[in-house]
Amino acid sequence: MTDIQLPSCARRRASAVAGIAATATFRSLPRWQRAGALACGLALAAVAPSASAQSTTANPPRNGDYIVAVVNQELVTAGEVQQRLDRIRAEAARSQATLPPAPALRQQVVNALIEERVQVTNARESGVKLDEAEVDRAVSSVALQNQLTLPQLRQKLRQDGLDYAKFRANLRDQILVERVREREVMERIKISEADIDALLDERRAAAGLVPQLNLAQILISVPEGASVTEAAARRARAETARARVRAGEPFEVVSREMSDDANHAEGGVMGLRPADRFPDLFVAAVRGLKSGDVAPELVRSDAGFHLLKVVERREAGNFTIQQTRARHILLRTSAQLSQDAAIRRLTEIKQAIASGAKSFEQAARENSEDSSAAQGGDLGWVAPGTFVPEFEDVINQLQPGSMSDPVVSRFGVHLIQVLNRREVTLDSKQQREQARNILREQKFEEAYNEWIRDLRGRAYVELRDPPT
Repeated sequence: MTDIQLPSCARRRASAVAGIAATATFRSLPRWQRAGALACGLALAAVAPSASAQSTTANPPRNGDYIVAVVNQELVTAGEVQQRLDRIRAEAARSQATLPPAPALRQQVVNALIEERVQVTNARESGVKLDEAEVDRAVSSVALQNQLTLPQLRQKLRQDGLDYAKFRANLRDQILVERVREREVMERIKISEADIDALLDERRAAAGLVPQLNLAQILISVPEGASVTEAAARRARAETARARVRAGEPFEVVSREMSDDANHAEGGVMGLRPADRFPDLFVAAVRGLKSGDVAPELVRSDAGFHLLKVVERREAGNFTIQQTRARHILLRTSAQLSQDAAIRRLTEIKQAIASGAKSFEQAARENSEDSSAAQGGDLGWVAPGTFVPEFEDVINQLQPGSMSDPVVSRFGVHLIQVLNRREVTLDSKQQREQARNILREQKFEEAYNEWIRDLRGRAYVELRDPPT
């Protein structure tokens, strides 16, 4: 294994899904905007057979090795399974994590490698084109993370017996995987306006922000214990009332003539009140309707059939949230950079910043293994819930201008500085967009797992027994 310092992933999925993206900063943008990120073990895939798809012709098993699985045109070998197991066990020993029994762990590794092969072959066949400049930037990123120039990186690869062309080809594969994964998974996520309305109602209720409604109704009552025939006759009467309103007759006129409601003389108007004081089925029936709109369908309750009209709607107050502007320096742990080593290195960087020897911005540009490095580690203004909990918990405790000690997250080790905080009121459009983002984030995991199952179901996968 080369001693080039390389990033590692914190989840089985790629960093575009749950890590650091090339077009975003940490989790300051939703997952679906993180296209172009380097995948789990991006550079490891390029230099170590344990993390990269291997061609059946270009990379045959070494002596003493054997094929564990054939996936489309790619091989999974026992050697790379063992290398992956060795890395997992070494990391578990460092973090004192508990691993499953050896047979179960090996099966998980084999499955993960098969999934990687399936994704690579799918990406190659997708027709997605990749600019050579993007691969150049990925190579430069690996060199920068290792504090090497490009000629020094080439030399280091040669010293470790690694082919530069293969290194570059594997980087290309991983970027393609990221791009195709984001596109195909996001196509599976469907979010309706009703989904957004429901989430906003839930959040408003939790914040004590309840909209007010004034509804009018035409009620055609159905007596308790009514026969099927009588209930059908009552429904027909309600449909007649609905048809008259749809034909243009004033709602209040039809209400006075046909409604069994006690307020029928007032046109069925029930008065302005908080929405949560109306029956849930009424609120659901008029969700999304504006003042003056009539519900398109009848509502059936224990009392009978209701035709509802929104006389007035007063929206709840806008959400006010506290945004934080922060920046960070990220070191991603790997087989070449342990968690303890990353903590020591960031402690030294913090001391240099505190002493004035170096600015935070300069240190981020020189050291951070995140696309925010180009902006001095700046993550921009972000709302609560944007970051993973272990990162956000620290941000919430920091005062503006202060720096954290090294913070371990699922993505590596961070040095965090809070720059400022502000109160922001979200208008209706911003609220809906935020709700859409939250729902996408919630549905991503399920859509991703479904996509992987479909890919694997379409792939040719042949599992082979060890040679006797």
